[in-house]
Amino acid sequence: MFEVHVLRLGHRVSRDQRISSHVALVARAHGADGVIFSGQYDQRLLRSVREVVARWGGPFSVSYVADWRRKIKELKGQNFFVLVSTMYGINLPDAIAEIREVTETRGLLIIVGSEKMPPDVYELGDMNVAVTNQPSSEVAVLGIMLDWIFGGLELSKEFKDARLRIIPQRKGKNVIGS
Repeated sequence: MFEVHVLRLGHRVSRDQRISSHVALVARAHGADGVIFSGQYDQRLLRSVREVVARWGGPFSVSYVADWRRKIKELKGQNFFVLVSTMYGINLPDAIAEIREVTETRGLLIIVGSEKMPPDVYELGDMNVAVTNQPSSEVAVLGIMLDWIFGGLELSKEFKDARLRIIPQRKGKNVIGS
């Protein structure tokens, strides 16, 4: 199986704590192998996501990079295909066959922005992909992209070393573990 990582560009401590956390939660729950944050360094955000992984299982890597351009180039050098999540891209249904073909032999990096994307992101990426060509939530778009990429298989993913586990219930809730 191919590796999938999500790069969250431009995290702002005072503004993006909740959305960046949700990017990480969606990435983890929907099959990605890790999230990389850039922008302002936020130890609280990194710790919070790592605590989720410790409680709910992994594997799922969490890291920060100051130089996102270098990280993109590094991953491209490791044969990663780079998707830029943007409303200006090719709509996902028109791109999914190529994405699935590419990921048969390559890893995948999905770039998710915060503030306005720097122009060189579009040049560093291999493909700009949109979920509709309308403004939307980067969290929702990431979840939809991952679902299409994994074809729904991520919905039954088992997480190793989980201290907490939900037993699905029609009504009420049942969480086991400590």
